Amino acid sequence: MLHIVNKSATERNSLDSALRMATKGSAVLLIEDAVYAATKGGAAAEKIQAAMTDHQIYALGPDLDARGMSGRVLDGVKIVDYGGFVDLVAEHNVCQSWL
Repeated sequence: MLHIVNKSATERNSLDSALRMATKGSAVLLIEDAVYAATKGGAAAEKIQAAMTDHQIYALGPDLDARGMSGRVLDGVKIVDYGGFVDLVAEHNVCQSWL
């Protein structure tokens, strides 16, 4: 399953909900303001690092760029472009958006 999160972890509990419901081997894609969670020193950095033991974590590169966060991404987070976003959706038979 692909879990897509678009809200900042400091504004909503979408990331917490997605990580709680994600089963081992699921993928989590951070888009829009959720990309802040994938940055070094971010409020959710420890959650993301812990989640990487059981899940593949992705962040949308253009959203990182738009927020000036490209150079601050946590090690292990895979950065994807829009084509990579489409590929992730195509690879997973179920996608859940967390708003």
